[in-house]
Amino acid sequence: MAETIKFELNGKQVNVEVEPDHTLLWVLRSHFDLTGTKYGCGLGYCGSCTVLMNNDPVRSCGIMMEDVAGTKIVTIEGLAKNGELHPVQQAFVDNDALQCGYCTPGMIMNAVGLLERNPNPSRQEIIDGMEDNLCRCGAHTRIIDAIASVSDKKKGVVQP
Repeated sequence: MAETIKFELNGKQVNVEVEPDHTLLWVLRSHFDLTGTKYGCGLGYCGSCTVLMNNDPVRSCGIMMEDVAGTKIVTIEGLAKNGELHPVQQAFVDNDALQCGYCTPGMIMNAVGLLERNPNPSRQEIIDGMEDNLCRCGAHTRIIDAIASVSDKKKGVVQP
């Protein structure tokens, strides 16, 4: 039986009537036309469907809508503000950290979550934090460079 699920999506309160066992991925794509979140493996392994849920990166293909109620969801479409790309999005552009672009939204969302948890990661911490997001094109080195360019360490900021 369909239920009304209320949550925050990209800064706006929304309601959607869906079966509670539908996945967040398909609701984003089919009910809200937010197609930046990609379907990859459908099993939560590749990371193409990564979004932020309460500021934590999650695989939306494995999140049931009943678990979304009352949460804050941010998709790739919700990162840019006032016509300006989020710093991680801009870093991906500046570092040519994409090829086909299919994995890029999930990579960016995971990187935003990583930098929220650790704004000053070492290169190894970036590699470890991004390890489960897969890129078939082989842009991993540029992706790591892009994330490092956004970190406070790269900007010369010393954390206390």
